[in-house]
Amino acid sequence: MKKIITLLVLSILISACSSKKEGNMIVQGQIKGLKKGTLYLQKMKDTLLVSVDSINLLGSDKFTLTDNVTSPVLYYLTFDGNTTDKRILFFGEQGVITINDNVDKFGYTPEISGSKNQELLDKYNKVKRQFQNQRLEFVKKDFDAKKANDIDLVAQLEKDNLKLSKRRVLYTTNFALNNADSEVAPYIALTEMYDASIKILDTVNNTLSNKVKNSDYGKRFQEYLNEIKKSEKK
Repeated sequence: MKKIITLLVLSILISACSSKKEGNMIVQGQIKGLKKGTLYLQKMKDTLLVSVDSINLLGSDKFTLTDNVTSPVLYYLTFDGNTTDKRILFFGEQGVITINDNVDKFGYTPEISGSKNQELLDKYNKVKRQFQNQRLEFVKKDFDAKKANDIDLVAQLEKDNLKLSKRRVLYTTNFALNNADSEVAPYIALTEMYDASIKILDTVNNTLSNKVKNSDYGKRFQEYLNEIKKSEKK
């Protein structure tokens, strides 16, 4: 009887292991200090954030998660399903992606490798942060100038801010054009080029490769452009 029970338990374990989800994207890595908890691999589906895989960690801080990627899109790696202050956002694509982080500063400075789109996004975000810092400096200077009632300085700062905005749009446009064969291009156009003209957006869209145009973000970008053009005609 004991032998029968033992064999039954083993068959259940083997079945459970063999039913582990497989996919063309493997997300692996280590969250140092995380000895107990659940990691979720999530992505947006329509307007909802859905979990595509998860792993319970108990005594080990290493993990492996998978999903089938038909088109490179952004994924969330969340700890215990908390997507507000504990999450890692990364570009998922086919292949092996390695993510290493620390549980105490989860999501702040993760090390991500294996995703070409993520490498490009990191490169863009590095310059984006420089523009953001310059913008914050402008806000402070503008506040101080208005407080001191320095009309001339306020006027000059407004001109400087306009130049900064134009430089940001120009950089973003050139980045998208130079990376037209990567899905990060339409993603950046969708999320960062909100103040660009239709002509500039059209230029970016027309430069995209067929592969990228048929991607998830490529299709969304085309829909976005169509909606803008419709509203312009009204």
